[in-house]
Formats: sequence, C-alpha cells, structure tokens
Amino acid sequence: MHPVTLLGEAQLRALVPLDLAAVDQVEAAFASLATEAVVMPPILNLALPERNGEVDVKTAYLPRFEQFAIKISPGFFNNPALGLPSLNGLMLVLSAKTGLTEAVLLDNGYLTAVRTAAAGAVAARWLAREDARHAAIVGAGEQARLQLDALMLVRKIERVHVWARDVEQALTFADAAARRHGIEVWVADSVHDAFRHADVAITTTPSRAPLVDASDLHAGLHVTAMGSDAEYKNEIAPSVFEVARYVCDRLQQTRLLGELAHAIAAGAAEPKARFDELGEVVAGQRPGRRHADEITLCDLTGTGAQDTAIAALALVRARASGMGTVFHNAVTL
Repeated sequence: MHPVTLLGEAQLRALVPLDLAAVDQVEAAFASLATEAVVMPPILNLALPERNGEVDVKTAYLPRFEQFAIKISPGFFNNPALGLPSLNGLMLVLSAKTGLTEAVLLDNGYLTAVRTAAAGAVAARWLAREDARHAAIVGAGEQARLQLDALMLVRKIERVHVWARDVEQALTFADAAARRHGIEVWVADSVHDAFRHADVAITTTPSRAPLVDASDLHAGLHVTAMGSDAEYKNEIAPSVFEVARYVCDRLQQTRLLGELAHAIAAGAAEPKARFDELGEVVAGQRPGRRHADEITLCDLTGTGAQDTAIAALALVRARASGMGTVFHNAVTL
C-alpha cells in the first residue's frame, strides 16, 4: 500500500501563506533554472473559445526536490455569471524517484496565485531600486492584491497608484490596500498617470492589447509584467523594448507567449536575440539592476519550476504538521 496525502484549499492556505519563505522558495526555483539540469516541457494549453475557457498544464523536474508537480489550471471566464469562480485547478505531486503519486493538492488555484505573487517579489528584489517607495499597479483583481502584498515583503512601499478599467473595482482595491498596509493608495485616471511617479510598476491584467508603451516609462522605473501567459495576451507595447532592459522567467517560453513574442512579431526584437533570465540574475550569472536610472522590464509568464517548488513546500509542511488526509493506494507489483 502506498500513502497519498490529500489536501484541500483551506489547509493549503494555512500551510503556505504569501510570506518571505514562499518568496525564497520560488527564488530557489529560478536559480535552479539557471544552474541545474531542470526538465521543463513546454506549457500545454487547451483553448475552448466557444466556452470562453482555457486549461494550462505545467510541470517541471528540479533535481533539488524529491518530488515534481503536474499542475492543471483551468480558467473559464463566463463562470462568474453562474456564481462560480473563473479560476480553479489542482496539483498532483509525484515522487521523482518512483513516479508514484505522493499528494493531491486541491488548491483551486491558490498555490498558483501565491507562487505568481512570489515571483513578482523575486523580480522586484533583484531589479527594482532598493529605495523604491512608490508603486503603480495595473489591474485590481486578486493577483493585483497579491502582487502588492508580495512587493511589500521586499520593498518599503509608502504610496501606490492603481488603475483598472473598472473604476469601482479600483476604488475598492485602493480602500482595502490602504487599510491592509497602512499606506496611501490612490486611483489613477490612466496607466500613464499611475506610472508618472512610480519606482516600480506591476501589470496584472488579461489584456489582449498593450496598456503600457514607451511614453509611460521614465528613468529608474522597474516594470514587472504578469499578464501575458498566453500568445493572445499582451500588456506591453513593442516600443518599450527600445528603452527598457528586458529580463524574463524563461526565454524559450516568452518568445512564444510572453511580451517578447509580440515585440518579435512587431520587429522590435530579434527572434534569436539573447536576453537575461531572472534565474541567471538570482544565480549571479547576470547583473541585477545595473544603475539607478536603468529602466527594466521583467516578463513573467509562469513556469512549471515555480509550481514544483511551491508544491514541494506545501508537502514538506503538511508532513511536518500532520495536516491532510492520508489514504493508501494499492500498488500492484
């Protein structure tokens, strides 16, 4: 009989809060991409346009962990009209030695949300100015909230401007963020207005047309772009590549579905150009912020390495605490 641990969303929220330990775990995964023999296949994307839905499957093996995760992440964007969440999903955790299932994490997308926010914190930690105090947030949904929470872990942000297409949602975001963090949070009239005095900016939307162009940038600004995780999504105009230093999570991935893919299509970037990856920066192979006035753009499309890292953290903590339901699966020899 083989033991399998079953954990639900409430348990995983208790085990893996968005904290510095989660940020460090995801940072270690980035370092692995640059320094270890990681096996990470391309993302499997199943699009169901007639249902306004999609399913992503991500996975990676990292030698530093005894397990690897396979994540199934559906997004069905008509669900709110049915009283259902747009995003859900689960992770299967398998032994890297035997391939046997060790855990089923029914997180409903929570672990993805945490590791995505943690990745934003890693980008800010290495690329934003250390004295960054003013942030801009584009978008006002769950990931916008988590990105600000994560940013606050690595930079002493004192003031935030938020912009979203839905003004009421932006106002709600601003009020909640101001109370949660005890800082000034203002609703901007435009993306340009939000960026005007920002030291660090984060875009968190599923936009299919650019929201940020070169005219929105200024010396010393760092931008983390979170939204372009499919080939039809695009938050950053190709003109940004003419003035900003580009860093990404995985170059072979962002050439296909990140902001880089759109820049290549527009002729603003060479298809085979060599750009730095965030893992190379973390590992000390490439520089972080090179000078105070540098403009940087970090394109984060989400990797299976992050999923394996956060799942491994959840399983270690579950076993240490005795949390979760353990059932025994019969294995035929």
